[in-house]
Amino acid sequence: MKEIQIYDTTLRDGAQMDGISLSVDDKLKITQLLDELGVDFIEGGWPGSNPKDEEYFKKASQLNLKNSKLAAFGSTRRANSKVQNDIVLNALLKAKTDYITIVGKNWDMHVDIALNVSKEENLKMISESIEYLKSHNKKVFFDAEHYFDGFKSNPEYSLEVIKIACEAGADAIVLCDTNGGSLPHEIKKGVEKAKEIIGNTKNKCTLGIHVHNDGELAVANSISAFEGGARQIQGTINGIGERCGNANLISIIANLELKYKEKVLPDSNLAKLTLISRQISDILNLNPDDHQPYVGYCAFTHKGGLHASAVKKDSKTYEHINPESVGNTNRVVISELSGVSNILTVAEQYQIDLGDKPNETAKEVLKKIKELEHKGYQFEGAGASFILLLLELLNQKPKFFELVDYRVLSSSKQLAEATVRIKVKGEVIHSASLGVGPGNALDNALRKALNHYYPALKEFQLVDFKVRILDSHDGSSAKTRVHVETSDGNINWDTVGVSANIIDATWQAITDSIEYGLWLKSRQENPAESLTKTIQSIAKY
Repeated sequence: MKEIQIYDTTLRDGAQMDGISLSVDDKLKITQLLDELGVDFIEGGWPGSNPKDEEYFKKASQLNLKNSKLAAFGSTRRANSKVQNDIVLNALLKAKTDYITIVGKNWDMHVDIALNVSKEENLKMISESIEYLKSHNKKVFFDAEHYFDGFKSNPEYSLEVIKIACEAGADAIVLCDTNGGSLPHEIKKGVEKAKEIIGNTKNKCTLGIHVHNDGELAVANSISAFEGGARQIQGTINGIGERCGNANLISIIANLELKYKEKVLPDSNLAKLTLISRQISDILNLNPDDHQPYVGYCAFTHKGGLHASAVKKDSKTYEHINPESVGNTNRVVISELSGVSNILTVAEQYQIDLGDKPNETAKEVLKKIKELEHKGYQFEGAGASFILLLLELLNQKPKFFELVDYRVLSSSKQLAEATVRIKVKGEVIHSASLGVGPGNALDNALRKALNHYYPALKEFQLVDFKVRILDSHDGSSAKTRVHVETSDGNINWDTVGVSANIIDATWQAITDSIEYGLWLKSRQENPAESLTKTIQSIAKY
């Protein structure tokens, strides 16, 4: 077995996060993604604790996993009982996994209060449970719960626990910072001492680490444990978990591979980090953290003009790694903080001609951007609206349709009716439609008017709609900013509208979303070599 083992507990410890509920099908999909990434172990759940986990292990055993081994999770035997009759241990055996992880008490306070047994009985519970599972030819990992708290309060007993577990035949001793409150230097000290203790036993155990993030130090603590000698690193994808979460395996894997030059994943799999991180978030029904290190949408985003200018010359000026190494990409966004270089970069990426004097043109565009952002627009999160604005200022924006008029009526039945009159290719089209609210009614009416002329509209789906009140001290007359995210099934793009009239702001954002999508389709009909790359540089994907 390779020196560094990545042990994923997204399906068990991660699933304890408030708001997450996984079906068996969800768990199987995540299992396959984790195997594709190349983690060494996947902790599937606690057999016997619920019917869902029992079904999962039956179905998971049929999966053709290429990189990962399944592990079932449970606890040591109950106090003052026989291991042969223990319900939990026998349920673990019925899961038929080659690897089993059991948790036992390491902190004397928990032994005295939570278990209410003698310290000697706790040691027997641990050793007898491991020996019983080993007698059934299982590989056993022992999670020393609250190891670091126990090490602080009663180091002699804490170390005795892991020594007993190792001597009983455990294949790995996993040191847990269960409350997530330890500091990196405390973690390293505890790991080094544990390494010394188990190094003096006849059975050579792998040392592991499992930490929680209550002090915002889970990744740092995991790395500190690695430096101290831990070689099995446990955590969850994107750091999900109970309370403040677990150690984030995405960041840990990237740090070990890129900073420490350690071999963690199979060849070329590091570049899958971003995609798999987002795919698992989607299965969990969680919005990806745009600012998550390494894989976040904004992890390599440059807004300031000075930064954009430097990155254009050499990305290492403001990027600590090559984004492509983890499957991400950098991008330049436009805002009132932008410089001319931001405008030039985006124009170059989109192959938009700024004329004979591109610097002067960019300055004029930047001036307009600052004026609009002063009024409440925000283009850094609405790249599609910026592209349309840029094309309009350059007189390059295609006219797919022209507004004649629209009207929206709302009723007490939570329905709205929108009437739209637009001019398309010289013809005035009149359409009306109902919707759940004014925005939905407007969207429906506009699409109804355009579908005949632009069949590609059927591919465009509004996937997010946000409203923010600006200058709220103005009360009901305050300006409203509407943000719309649209997808054609392959890429997403963002648009914005601002007005004191929320219907008008909605109309702006929706029409921009449709016009940008149609513009992309027209570019695909006459593709440029760099179209895919340039789309991804500014549109969410």
